[in-house]
Amino acid sequence: MANVYKNAKIDLTDTDNETLYTVPAVTTAIVKSILVSEDAGATPNITVTLVNASAAVFSLFKSKALTANGTLELLSSPLVMEESEILKVEASAGNQLHVVMSVLEIS
Repeated sequence: MANVYKNAKIDLTDTDNETLYTVPAVTTAIVKSILVSEDAGATPNITVTLVNASAAVFSLFKSKALTANGTLELLSSPLVMEESEILKVEASAGNQLHVVMSVLEIS
């Protein structure tokens, strides 16, 4: 088994539902942290969803409010993701949020 620490980053420049991370084949991922930073002096919301291998969508955070120029850690404990699952993020307004995720991949 190989353990690899990685991060995934995205600048949410629009209000589309964007893929932040997809678990590779034959891998389990342990998400340690999801940091969201607001950098425009506004108060947008973020929505975070998990899509499983059967394309079912599970809401992790629905319209989570952020403070102007603030940073928020979304996870209070690790999140386990299985092969082919997808973590998606969506901002209520473009050009205001950056998201950085830390993950341990086990294959």
